[in-house]
Amino acid sequence: MPVNLTAPNPADLLPVPGVELGVAMAGVRKANRRDLVVFTLAEGSAVAGVFTKNRFCAAPVQVCREHLAMGSAVRALLINTGNANAGTGADGLARARRSCEALAGHLGVQPQQVLPFSTGVIMETLPVERIEAGLPAALAARQAAGWAEAAQGIMTTDTLPKAASRQVQIGGRTVTLTGISKGAGMIRPNMATMLGFVATDAVIAPALLQPLVTEAADASFNRITIDGDTSTNDCFMLIATRQAGHAEITSLASADAQILRDALVSLAQQLAQAIVRDGEGATKFITVRIDGGHDEAECRRAAYAIAHSPLVKTAFYASDPNLGRILAAVGYAGIDDLDQGLIDLYLDDVHVARQGGRHPDYREEDGQRVMKQSEIGVRVHLHRGAASATVWTCDFSHDYVSINADYRS
Repeated sequence: MPVNLTAPNPADLLPVPGVELGVAMAGVRKANRRDLVVFTLAEGSAVAGVFTKNRFCAAPVQVCREHLAMGSAVRALLINTGNANAGTGADGLARARRSCEALAGHLGVQPQQVLPFSTGVIMETLPVERIEAGLPAALAARQAAGWAEAAQGIMTTDTLPKAASRQVQIGGRTVTLTGISKGAGMIRPNMATMLGFVATDAVIAPALLQPLVTEAADASFNRITIDGDTSTNDCFMLIATRQAGHAEITSLASADAQILRDALVSLAQQLAQAIVRDGEGATKFITVRIDGGHDEAECRRAAYAIAHSPLVKTAFYASDPNLGRILAAVGYAGIDDLDQGLIDLYLDDVHVARQGGRHPDYREEDGQRVMKQSEIGVRVHLHRGAASATVWTCDFSHDYVSINADYRS
């Protein structure tokens, strides 16, 4: 069961002027499930994104990068679930391009104006003919209020759809941001979202989208981990339809850009944390914060060492305060000159370790009280400087093994 996560109320998902979404059942892998999603974008829209750093990236990731590099105005996004089209070689690239050609033909645009996305099983041939056959239904179903169905249509092992909206005031105009994400396993930074899409009608210079989406990803999807596996297909895309009617944002240093940035980061963090809350087999949502580092990079290394540790994660599942495992993870995080005699460890309000050793007032029952909670905070102070970093993760349960053992059945 997801950890303190519920399905979004469709009425709370706000349409973004200039974006329409359609969903269909194409039978990509299984019959009678939503598995094909189409975004169509108004003329004048701008798109930017960040992608997996896995060198064995999927064919759609490669085609997306190619199309964005061409500089053509993106007019549509095409997403399928059930098949990742990864590990499929030249044939996979050809099939990804064929899917773009098919959608472009329906819309009367060029293939390079379509961005493809896939998620699902790796190293299986993409049944592009089923996608082609499903496109008319997806296009006929398009509507501005289609975000809730789209969130369902991009799911794989997710148990719940993930979607949210924000509205802010810029230049006296209401600006809307709405996004969806999917992912429950194979989640690790660079990227760690599996798939995520946010659209806004903010009037922002297209050149600013790439640094903005990169910053938002670094503060959200690159701060989560479930199992330490970086996917072949991860993408996080930012769409700006530029229809809100306020003066154009031309500098990220401006006050208007800060308003937009804050809303985007808040939305992206909610979507990213929803992935962790819905982690495969998860029963605990864990916030890991490292304080007192020389720089943020070493704080993140220490945080991920804790968050990736199977020993730490299984202890949290069992509500077993075997907290020396946390200190051990900090010790192998790669901070060569770390002074263990300075480290403090806290579990929520409980001071577990002081100056590298067990705090004299710490009691096992206090640690167990916190470990039994569904939401837990771990804080480590390195006492090396003023930097800090936070990541979000979950525990490992028996169900994680079962889900992944049976994934292809």
